[in-house]
Amino acid sequence: MQASTSWTRLLVLFLLTQWTCAAGRLLHFEVTLTWEDHAPAGTARKMILMNKQSPGPTLYMRQGDEVEFLVTNELPFATTVHFHGIDQQGTPWSDGVPGLSQTPIQPGCQFIYRWTAFDYGTYFYHAHSRGQIEDGLYGAIYIRPDDSVERPFHLITNDSAQLSAMAKAEEATQPVMLSDWRQLTSEQIWDAEEATGLDALCVNALLVNGKGSITCLSQQTLDEYTTAAQRLVLGNTSLTDIGCIPPSNVYAQGDYPHNYSAIQPSMYYGCTPSQGLYETFEVDPSIGYASYDLISAAGVSAPTYSIDEHPMWVYAIDGRYIEPTLVDAVTVYNGYRYSVLVRLDKPAGDYTVRVANSGLNQIINTTATMSYMTAAGRPSSGGRQSEPFVNLVGAGVTNTTTILEDAATVPFPVQVPSSDVAQTVVLTVGHWNASYRWQMGNTSFPLALEDDKPLLFDPASAPTGLTVHTVNGTWVDVIFNIDKAIQPPHPVHKHSNKYFVLGEGSGAWNYSSVAEAMQYIPDSFNLVTPQIRDSYITPPAATGPTWLAIRYQVVNPGAFLMHCHIQVHLSGGMAVAMLDGEEVWPKIPEEYRRPKCRITE
Repeated sequence: MQASTSWTRLLVLFLLTQWTCAAGRLLHFEVTLTWEDHAPAGTARKMILMNKQSPGPTLYMRQGDEVEFLVTNELPFATTVHFHGIDQQGTPWSDGVPGLSQTPIQPGCQFIYRWTAFDYGTYFYHAHSRGQIEDGLYGAIYIRPDDSVERPFHLITNDSAQLSAMAKAEEATQPVMLSDWRQLTSEQIWDAEEATGLDALCVNALLVNGKGSITCLSQQTLDEYTTAAQRLVLGNTSLTDIGCIPPSNVYAQGDYPHNYSAIQPSMYYGCTPSQGLYETFEVDPSIGYASYDLISAAGVSAPTYSIDEHPMWVYAIDGRYIEPTLVDAVTVYNGYRYSVLVRLDKPAGDYTVRVANSGLNQIINTTATMSYMTAAGRPSSGGRQSEPFVNLVGAGVTNTTTILEDAATVPFPVQVPSSDVAQTVVLTVGHWNASYRWQMGNTSFPLALEDDKPLLFDPASAPTGLTVHTVNGTWVDVIFNIDKAIQPPHPVHKHSNKYFVLGEGSGAWNYSSVAEAMQYIPDSFNLVTPQIRDSYITPPAATGPTWLAIRYQVVNPGAFLMHCHIQVHLSGGMAVAMLDGEEVWPKIPEEYRRPKCRITE
């Protein structure tokens, strides 16, 4: 979408006030997908555009609305669209996963997704076929809460004027899509991974709302900002000229065979600067606050986001309210969403928005600007540079810089899961016989399954070792056992269900259940105010194994994917199919079981 403007905010406010009187209506959206030259970072390559833009148009709706999303595929290849975080209650055939919930949408064909916006909050849609999210197919979704939903802003202040300003800011909340970009297409990356045996763990640019540049840092700057953790991995070597861990690094790539001669330009080396578009967020200080929905559509990066001199009240995570938490910066892992309030109480001028990858894989960053607008227009900053909270690697510039700690957040209102757990599933997470192949469970989920008959249509055909079977109405614990160092945080996304984050820790998981583990390591768990998420990272495995425990209730029968949201890890097989409530399997509408092309037929 275009940079935020006063006109955009007024239009959004008008639409939202209209929706207040039209809750539960049927909303119809249409996107046409094309494969065109596009240069978000100043260097053109083929990308997926939605209605001639990337990111795609933001979908605005109100809680309770019925949604139709018509996709016209003018791409030269098949695709699907997933609605990330949408529970698809009663509509599992609209989840958008090839081989699980649908057959791919072929070139020249149309497909219509139908679902209900049961939950409020911030979500996004993106490609779920192969690695196509990295080709630009993603866009924001905002579901305005019903008036009956209690907001948490009174926990910040009891001043009526401030509360009114916060409510108005939320009404006009703006999406901030954070993503990364490669000079190679997703298929070129996959082909290169197969040819080299390497994990493609670096990118060429970071984007804010589809805008950015390729910036080449000097080797002196890269060396200066190389973190202590990176130095442990690098040994006596240095980062490459794109700020990447070298492909020969055994700690990052593992002790597997590699063909370095097949490395493609720009994968690990070869920084060529280019100037793309620049994002500016225009804010009206007379309103008092601005609200932003931070959404990570990044393929591999872990962007840390901050606005110079402007702390943020984080008031929702993954589409659900929390007790507001004041921070200076937020790390938005792949698939995460944070809603933040920013108080506009500083001198009028321009303030730098900083986005820096905080992962060990690469030093890379970008910027945007938040600009105060006044009655006299956009004021001059007088040459003054705003003061940052974070540096080029997303670390605090002072000891007082506060970066959000997810584990310390408290849902609003608090909910707790049942202690009556019917099933505990332990999934091993790690490499699978190659640097670029991964597992979540006992084997690796192959890309070729995307072309198979969807498991939703025939759950009995599920391949052995790639599925977990659950019973409707029961509570299920899933333990992610990260078996070996060195591994990054893996953002685990569960389709359909939000889940409770029960606990995490270091060392191998050697327990039969959470109940047993709590007898030995009770401080590793939180069942009093557990986070409620649909995406959450496993603890990084720096020196040895780690684990993460989650719990969810099976309430929506169907075939749903659980996977790492780092795209090259998903393409490499870090996924498992959850066949939820198999004994009460849904009846699939004929139009989804045997979809017609609708254009050519």
